[in-house]
Formats: sequence, C-alpha cells, structure tokens
Amino acid sequence: MSFTFYATHSPFSDPGELVHAYGDLPRDPAELACIARDLVIHRLEGDLFGHTHPVDRLHNDAETRYVDDILRILVARDDAPLHVRREVGDRFVGTCRDFSLLHCSFLRQAGIPARIRIGFADYFGSNGFHCDHVVTEYWDEERGWLFADAQLADPFVTGHWNVDFDPMDVPRDRFLVAGEAWWAIRERGADPTTFGLHPPAEGPFWGERYVSGSIRLDLAALNKVETLLWDVWGEDEGKPGEPLPESSREFYDRVAPVTYGEVSFDAARKLFAEDDTLRTPKTVTCYAPFNGPSLVALR
Repeated sequence: MSFTFYATHSPFSDPGELVHAYGDLPRDPAELACIARDLVIHRLEGDLFGHTHPVDRLHNDAETRYVDDILRILVARDDAPLHVRREVGDRFVGTCRDFSLLHCSFLRQAGIPARIRIGFADYFGSNGFHCDHVVTEYWDEERGWLFADAQLADPFVTGHWNVDFDPMDVPRDRFLVAGEAWWAIRERGADPTTFGLHPPAEGPFWGERYVSGSIRLDLAALNKVETLLWDVWGEDEGKPGEPLPESSREFYDRVAPVTYGEVSFDAARKLFAEDDTLRTPKTVTCYAPFNGPSLVALR
C-alpha cells in the first residue's frame, strides 16, 4: 500500500490543469532531477549565478505551496516545454523544498514512489554545521529508497560545493532526516548548535527546538502533507533558541524513531493521524521570512 500511496499525488504535488505540461517529460529519475534544477534557482544562489533576484520574486516565489501554482509562475515567464532549460532570470526563485517537491511531482506523475524528506545536510561548506535542507526520497527497484538532491543536479553547483557523491544517491550520513538528527543529539552527544538554518542566519534558528520542528515537518511529509518550511502548528514551545522543556524532549524521543531508518508506513500514518500536536491542521501559521507571520488555510 505504501508504494501506491507515494506514487500518487498529494494536493501539494498535483500539477492540476497543467498536467499536460508533463507529457514530454522522461521517466528517468536523474533526468527529472536535472529538469527540476533547471526550472528553479535558490533564493541564496544569486551570487553563484551572477544574478540579482527581483525583489518581488525573492520575497514571494517561495511562498508558493503548490506545484500547480509553481508551474503557472514558470509558464508565465517562459512557456517553453518544461524540459527546456530556463534562463536564470526566468526561473522560479525558491528554496531546497521547491527543487525537491517539483522533482517529487515529476516522479509521482511517472508512477515512481517518491516523498520529500526534511532534515540536515553537512555538504554545503559549513565546517561541521548541518544546514536545514530538503531532499527527495524515491524508490529504486534494485536498491530501495534513495535520497536525491535535485538542487545538486547541475555540475556547476556540485562543483561549487565540492560534492563528491552522486546527487541521486546522497549518503545517509551526509543528509540526516530530522528524526535521526534528534537521535544524534540526544543519544550520540552531537552538538545541537550545529543543526539549524544556513549560517549566517539572523537569530537563534538552531538547536533542539529547531530540530523538533523539523521532525513535525518531516512526519507531515511522510504523510504527503508537504507544507512550507516556515509553516508552524502544534504546541507552543516558546521562542527560537530557548531550551525545550523536558516533557517536550521526552515527547520527541518517542516520535523521532518513527521517522528514520526503515520507516514503518503504518506507524507514521497512525502517529500523524492520532496526535493533535503532530497532525497538520487546516489552518497553519506561516512565518514568511520576508512577508511576516500570517494565518493560512491549506487546501
């Protein structure tokens, strides 16, 4: 049942009325990752590509939750087939979540089980810091579930970050899903201040509190609720950087193991459905980095 679940669209990954744009896409996961890469530029990649993002795109593109809306933006800027590499100025100005969700959408449309995973990567030149990141996890018939990082699917980008692995098979010790990052902190003594938002971020967006929020996002993604990374729900646990109360630590000690390793589909579905703290409500609080907080009703 899990394969069928992950091989079909969620409201977030569904291309909707623009499904016809997928007609010319290949089925190969690596080729699909390259196409996603060539449609999107990260908010933080302006200098890398020698490009200045228009302010409205920098502030607003990545607030787009749903693939059909992402596609509308792309088509409005350049109506060429999706497999045609976009000029940098015509790309969607997004984040790691957008590369991965678009890749996931392409894979699901091809009938390949796929899901996005939220966690922390150590390969963005951060000297031991584990940057918050999103990748695609897809099913390979021979090897099982593999991590793919569509953001790295351009040799220019992999060269910039000195990446020494196949972006279609990210080593599991280089990208830790949020639950495993929690386990590394709690059980292996990893420094919690080395897990968080890409430095130099303003504010204390790191540590146990940040990782616990990522666990909620990752569990939601395992249930095909692929929200923005700054959509927040669940218990009010205080301000970023403040220590978690012990009761919250014990809570995430129980939740984290459900989300990493050989993930039990049934356990992840049951936990998400039955826990009011973890289950995504119809309305979330969006802490948009540029536009400020607001209440958003999800589809």
